[in-house]
Amino acid sequence: MQTIGLIGGMSWESTALYYKLINERIRDRMGKLHSAPLLMYSYDFEEIKQMQYAGRWQEAAASLAEVARRLESAGARAIVLCTNTMHKLAPEITASVTVPFIDIGDATAQRIRAKGYRRVGLLGTKFTMEQDFYIDRLRAHDLDVLIPAADERADVNRIIYDELCLGNVAAPSRRRYQEVMAALVARGAECIILGCTEITMLVGQDDTSVETFDTTAIHAETAADFAIG
Repeated sequence: MQTIGLIGGMSWESTALYYKLINERIRDRMGKLHSAPLLMYSYDFEEIKQMQYAGRWQEAAASLAEVARRLESAGARAIVLCTNTMHKLAPEITASVTVPFIDIGDATAQRIRAKGYRRVGLLGTKFTMEQDFYIDRLRAHDLDVLIPAADERADVNRIIYDELCLGNVAAPSRRRYQEVMAALVARGAECIILGCTEITMLVGQDDTSVETFDTTAIHAETAADFAIG
C-alpha cells in the first residue's frame, strides 16, 4: 500500500473520523489485520479559525503548503486535506507538492454524478456555501448547486463552529438542519451534500427525504482506495 499524508485538526473531531473510516475501508477491502499506512499533521484549529474569519487566506495557504511538503518529504504518496472549507487553498497546496492531491469536491461530485443526480443542495461553513471555490468545483462536474437562505446559512455555520467542532451534538440543532434540508428539497434539490466534515456527526440519511452524500466518508474511502491502488 501507498502512504497517505493527512492534513487534519480542522477540527480534530472530524479528523478522528477520517482515521477510523480510512482504516475500516482498508480492513473491509483487504481483510486480515490490514490497516492504512498514514502520516498526519494536526493543526491547532483555533489558529486556523482566526485566519479564516480575518481573511488571512494567504497566510493559511503558506502554512498548509509547507505542511504538505513536509508530509511528502516524510514519505506520503498523496495528500488528503481533512476539511471542506480549506479546499479554498487547494491550488496552493497542489502546487507545493509533486504527489497527487485528493480533492474532496471532485470525489464527492463523482459519486453524485454516478448516481445520476444533477441538482444538489449544499450544507457547509459560510465560506463553503457562499464563496465560489467549492461551488465552482461542483459545477465543473455539471452539477447545479443550491445553497440555503441567508438566515439558514448563518445557523448552519454557527452550529458547525460553536457545537460540532467542540463535539457537541444537540437535538435542537439536528431539527434545525432537518428544516434547512427540507427547504432545499422543496426548492428542487435531488440530494444533499454534507459539505463540512463535522456535519455527519449531526445528521445523515434518516434526516431528509433525499439521498445524502457524506463528504467525510467519501473522501476517506477515496483516500483508502488510492492507498490500496
